[in-house]
Amino acid sequence: MARRLNRRYKKRSPGKSIFLILILLLIGAGGYGYITYFEGEKPTINVNNLPDFIGKETKLSFDVADTKSGLRNINIRVIQGDREKEVFSKQYPSVSQSPSTSANKKTIEVDLNPKTLGLKEGKATITIQVRDYSYRDMLKGNLSELSHTVIIDTKPPKINILHSERYIKPGGAGIVLYRVDDSVKQGVMINGYYHPGFPLTDASENKYISYIALHYSTDTISESAVIAVDSAGNRTVKPFLPVLKKANQKKDRINIPDSFLARKIPEFSERYPEMEGDTVQQYLYTNRVVRKMNNEKIHDLCMNPSSNQLWSGKFKRMPGSGRAGFADHRTYYYKGKEIDKQVHLGMDIASTKHVAIKAAATGKVVFADYLGIYGNMVMLDHGQGIFSLYSHLSQINVSIEDMLQQSDVLGNSGTSGMAGGDHLHFSMLVNGMFVTPKEWWDQNWITVTIEEPMVDAKF
Repeated sequence: MARRLNRRYKKRSPGKSIFLILILLLIGAGGYGYITYFEGEKPTINVNNLPDFIGKETKLSFDVADTKSGLRNINIRVIQGDREKEVFSKQYPSVSQSPSTSANKKTIEVDLNPKTLGLKEGKATITIQVRDYSYRDMLKGNLSELSHTVIIDTKPPKINILHSERYIKPGGAGIVLYRVDDSVKQGVMINGYYHPGFPLTDASENKYISYIALHYSTDTISESAVIAVDSAGNRTVKPFLPVLKKANQKKDRINIPDSFLARKIPEFSERYPEMEGDTVQQYLYTNRVVRKMNNEKIHDLCMNPSSNQLWSGKFKRMPGSGRAGFADHRTYYYKGKEIDKQVHLGMDIASTKHVAIKAAATGKVVFADYLGIYGNMVMLDHGQGIFSLYSHLSQINVSIEDMLQQSDVLGNSGTSGMAGGDHLHFSMLVNGMFVTPKEWWDQNWITVTIEEPMVDAKF
């Protein structure tokens, strides 16, 4: 009897096993289908770029993504009071319908125009709804929803120019004084070059000063205006009309002897090993490529000035004879043949060998190191975009962040860099643009151009 039962059990066991396997396969398939088609991961909305203010024309930009079933649709509305306006709505094909389409991630950009939408000044709410291709929520898909409060502000800043430079020369400087209400960025644009503004008085008075300059090669002023932009991106441009005066610029002939090349090329080749060719070719690389890199570095050093005026009165000129002037147009010759042309962007002053070099005005050290054609160089930040530069030094006595008073010794003159003899190369810069130092050495120019207009504007 027991043997018959065992034989019967053994005969039925394979069928039961197959049945169990089928049941498990069905459960697995069902689980896989549920996980795949009824997945519960919601789409993501990246709102890091959403603005807090909406101006006359504002671009709304954000990223949405769904890494599971893919994006189904996106809807954007703006709500203000009882007014609700749809500004964007789009349906996307499923991944299965369009396998070549990138359905998992989208960057959405929408132009918002409050006037077109009938919105008023004040608060409004932007709502973003994103669904995916999951079968959840009665086959509608997972829903992600975000609400973001904004301020509608379509009124541009008001600019009142208190003083603007009347006359200015190529390579010259000046100031513009103005009052601006409700701005986050303001300054002066001249011929495509931006000069930032800085508080003139207490911030509550909204008065600003912008030091301006013209490039030494300027032959016409095609653009000159105060520009202000508020938090909503509204922009106001108020022109002023300076008169361009003629500047006398000298032309020089510079002969490059072999003795000069023998002294200088080793200094530059050590620091710029990429130089190739004979000594003349290496000299040209230094005079062109290295010069350009150096001037770009100097410009960058001027891009984060102190917001306060650190100096007062005229800048002191080093005693000594003038050897070269600002914006001198130099033509370089080697053995009687023209090999290069450059413009000298400072004043060369010679006195005695290794004479003490003093700060022309109160300022903070922002550079104290070797810089190519300038050799050992120190730069001072005098605040509000004004900088002075001292180069060809034999010795540097200061460090970055040191605060120097006028006449403090910062180093000694020398022949480092592209210098044939011991002298100081002195430059002035306004917002990274080289300008003539002569104006800044002249107390009458300082009084008429800067001090008196500032006193008038503070009342």
